Amino acid sequence: MKLLFNDKAITGNLVVLPEHEQDFIEDMKAFNAPEARSRKLKEVMGYDKHRLVPGNECVSDLVVYGFEHLFDKGLLAKDDFDALILVTQSPDHFLPATSNIIQGRLGLKHDMICLDINQGCAGFLIGLVQAFMLLDQAAIKKVAVVTADVISRKVSPMDRNSYPLIGDAIAITLIENSPGSGPIHGTVKMDGSHSQALIIPAGGFRMPSTEETRALQQTAEGNERSLDHLVMDGSGVFNFVMSDVPPMIEKLLQTAGLTDSDIDAYAFHQPNKFMLQKLADKLGIPYNKVPMDIVEKFGNSSGVTIPTVLAHSFGDRLQRESMHLCLAGFGVGLTWASLIMNIGPLRFNSLIDFPDNSTP
Repeated sequence: MKLLFNDKAITGNLVVLPEHEQDFIEDMKAFNAPEARSRKLKEVMGYDKHRLVPGNECVSDLVVYGFEHLFDKGLLAKDDFDALILVTQSPDHFLPATSNIIQGRLGLKHDMICLDINQGCAGFLIGLVQAFMLLDQAAIKKVAVVTADVISRKVSPMDRNSYPLIGDAIAITLIENSPGSGPIHGTVKMDGSHSQALIIPAGGFRMPSTEETRALQQTAEGNERSLDHLVMDGSGVFNFVMSDVPPMIEKLLQTAGLTDSDIDAYAFHQPNKFMLQKLADKLGIPYNKVPMDIVEKFGNSSGVTIPTVLAHSFGDRLQRESMHLCLAGFGVGLTWASLIMNIGPLRFNSLIDFPDNSTP
């Protein structure tokens, strides 16, 4: 699906990361993995540290903390925005919507739209697209897109394929109308026929969580997880990314009338360094235009990896100047999406820690 927007801009970006940090090599010791093999995986895949919520913290806790930081620093006022879009796969409850919970906890105005979107790896882009459409309404001047997941709470600590690389994080990204900011070219694609590639089988109405679904089971790879835990078909996801993402980006560049030389950098979702290198190779993109160290430093936080790239890799630069960026997310759904847009100068673009004792 081809998309085109005009006169919309990101004006601020804040990423909140749990203070609690774990080490990949130490995590792998729990699986009795030879240290030499773990260090090889660390080098090839780009694993090192990951940030996890250590207790019962929920998405709303990190989001409220982030908004209060913006309010306290004078970077945003409570009445400044007219819509709150929350993109998450780990809501506080089945119902009500977690965006409504956040609105209530912050004491925001009633005259606003609160909306939850269930999306993951491409969720930041899906949230941006929704924000761009809302901004076509005269009553909506500013939208807060919140990308958030604490998915580690649904990953088995005994699953060495997922647990040592998963991360938790949230991002608050402000979107406004901005005449003269240039066109935004985009594309969104979905293929639910492969939805089993990334799934938490139990816990919803199709398979309610029970004592049986919570029981750990041995997998063919020697991992232990329950039906309540995340299941990922790693090779299937890799093959999907290699086959479907490059043509999407190549077509988007063609539609926008651009070449690689017109793009300052590529902010991709970050499953691991190996996949990003192979993706860059397929596209013929130099590695220095594709940041690849988000999983290494913070873990794979699903849709939050892209705003984390903006804050970590381009933080100061995007506060000083504009960059022409290609954003792309791909994964659970299956969903893959991309945008080409000018970003910057931003009013704020930073990362902060969520202290372990922050939950009320």
